[in-house]
Amino acid sequence: MTFSMRRVFAILHKDYKDVSRNLYVTTTVFLPLIMAVFLGRLGIENIESHYIIINMAFILVATYVQSSLIAEEKEKKTLRGLMLSPASTIEIFSGKSLLSLIATIVIVILSVLLTGYHPNYALIVAFALFISVIFYLGVGTLIGLLTKSVMEASVAIIPAIGIFTLGSFVTPFIEKYPILAITEYLPNLQLIDLAKQVETGSGLAEVWPNLGIILLWSIAIYSLCVYLFKKSMVDE
Repeated sequence: MTFSMRRVFAILHKDYKDVSRNLYVTTTVFLPLIMAVFLGRLGIENIESHYIIINMAFILVATYVQSSLIAEEKEKKTLRGLMLSPASTIEIFSGKSLLSLIATIVIVILSVLLTGYHPNYALIVAFALFISVIFYLGVGTLIGLLTKSVMEASVAIIPAIGIFTLGSFVTPFIEKYPILAITEYLPNLQLIDLAKQVETGSGLAEVWPNLGIILLWSIAIYSLCVYLFKKSMVDE
């Protein structure tokens, strides 16, 4: 079966109509921008503050919107119909992720402009941000597949908010509690570490391990999503 953009855009069009009718989801999307305006006026002096906003956008837009879209399909009992449609698994995943991807990119760009973040080697940072978006979309897809309704997804995302938005606050405690060193391999902390290295003049040769770790997280999360998706096809 050949990949069909027509089927992907059909799924995107349906998702857009569903999200536009959900006031709670649409208003949540703008929270990172509100925070960006607030911090931008106060003045941001370090990389971590910029990435609190960026990671918030990843979680509240990429992950939350994505999880809501998947969970809503399950709540309305329409996911089964999508599975039985001519669309392939990759077309379904692409179509269901496209709206969240576009919204995330727009919100992140606006947030960066509002906070005045101007990284060195912007192309490296942009690529790191892009593969990070892919990871967070995977997290949203996973949450959506594991929950049965939009309300359940809204609750299930709370731990992810704590881990991926506030995780950077764990760093100062690593020396005192060595077990926390494992958190340094979280994709959000790898992204911050990459951004810090880039600001000191490091290039692709120095930051490729960070990119590799984020990419491995993305591969792992989507492998799990595909497994759960195909399992649900059999179970239902």
